[in-house]
Amino acid sequence: MTQDNELPLYNLSRRRVLAGLGAVGLASAGTGLGTSAFFSDEEEFTDNTLQAGTLDLKLDYKATYLGGTGRLDAVRAMGYPDAEEIVDDDEATGRYLLAQAPSPADMQEWEDLVQGEQFDFCSPEADQYLENGDGIPMFTLSDVKPGDSGEVTVSIHICDNPGYLRMIGDITENSENGQNEPELSAEGEDADGLGELADAIEVCVWYDEDCDNVYEPTGTGQQQELEVALVSDVSGSMGGAPLAALKTAATSFVDNLSSPDEAAAISFSSSAQTDQELTTDYQAVKDAIDAYTSGGGTSIAAGINEGADELLNGTNATAGASKVMILLSDGNSSASAATTAANAAKTAGIRIFTIALGSANTSLLQSLASSPDDAFVAPDPADLDTVYAEIAQIVLGGEQKIAEGTMAEVFAQLSEGIVLDGDRQEEGLQPYPGATTQCIGFEWTLPYETGNEIQSDSVTFDFGFEVEQSRHNDTPFATPEPAPTNSTDAGN
Repeated sequence: MTQDNELPLYNLSRRRVLAGLGAVGLASAGTGLGTSAFFSDEEEFTDNTLQAGTLDLKLDYKATYLGGTGRLDAVRAMGYPDAEEIVDDDEATGRYLLAQAPSPADMQEWEDLVQGEQFDFCSPEADQYLENGDGIPMFTLSDVKPGDSGEVTVSIHICDNPGYLRMIGDITENSENGQNEPELSAEGEDADGLGELADAIEVCVWYDEDCDNVYEPTGTGQQQELEVALVSDVSGSMGGAPLAALKTAATSFVDNLSSPDEAAAISFSSSAQTDQELTTDYQAVKDAIDAYTSGGGTSIAAGINEGADELLNGTNATAGASKVMILLSDGNSSASAATTAANAAKTAGIRIFTIALGSANTSLLQSLASSPDDAFVAPDPADLDTVYAEIAQIVLGGEQKIAEGTMAEVFAQLSEGIVLDGDRQEEGLQPYPGATTQCIGFEWTLPYETGNEIQSDSVTFDFGFEVEQSRHNDTPFATPEPAPTNSTDAGN
């Protein structure tokens, strides 16, 4: 039962509430609304849209033709804005005929361009520079002779969505163009009317991972044995977790080597020393790395100089071997001294990979690497395993061939289409991720020993790429089966 002394409080409180509602109700009644709910809310999701995605393929390229001393045709869709001695400039096709070979700086500029982020190849503004369905030939050569060779590097840009990529091509014309007396003498009667040039030219097509116009089966540009100097920072700041992670990652890298490849262990702090000279005794290299202790300052230049000396002049150094230096540091150092040391090493033919660990001077280490693709960053010591594994894939795995043989043989494959693998490190055929770039190298050589049988012959070919979405696509580039037809067979 409610106590009497509580009633006035309850009634007073209720009357106040009703009085408030009554005042609002009077205003509402004046508008003819009558009884209403005056506390309301509404939530909604607006402007819901479904839009189809896009899949766009754009191409850029660089081509060189080595047709004898002092003769080189360099073609590039993006142009050579700084090239000197341009003797022919066709802005409509982006073709530049140079009086001499482009400089290493010109070549590096293009490699940096197609692999970097300073230019958006998928933007509408890029269309004026790129091959985007225009069908412009990469080169037209009219006086090819035995001993000539050429190379085309195509940078392929898949915009927006992931997709499967297929390389296609076809020989559209293979002409004899008549037979002169030396040719008849060389091959006798030839009545089929087909030229021999496509059967004489040798072709190699490969995944050009660093877009540098060079097929690198070992990842270093040479096919000889590999010599690797692991140049590691052991300064005071490397103590604890960084040094422990370095030992694990660097020794795992050594486990990937096999004879005749050699490795050396170099450490540096305020100065540098060779802890294990070049050897195929990989356990000795791992033991030297496992024995590292930290202390002292950081002299990156000292480490580079020590590593270069071992690679070039060490007791077991081999002239002509592929020379690689893997330089790790978590600190800073004299930029001028380190740059001088790195430039000398690179000039001597050493490929430098750099790893900027933690709070290292990342921009300095990136500038010391042989190319932007050879500069790695490990924000945390735990990242070192992955970084050294990636370098091992580049150095030891090298670049993979796609097709090889005579031009006639390669284009017989291309006429059927070759589906490219978007991730060569994974099992099976993988699509390319959206917004990605892949370079493909295409090299041709007409051997010296070809002789007279190819005189006046000509070959014309198409070469290109196509992309197909990967989502909901279990069989890329499959030929669609014909739609079933409603038919009735007549009975006997």
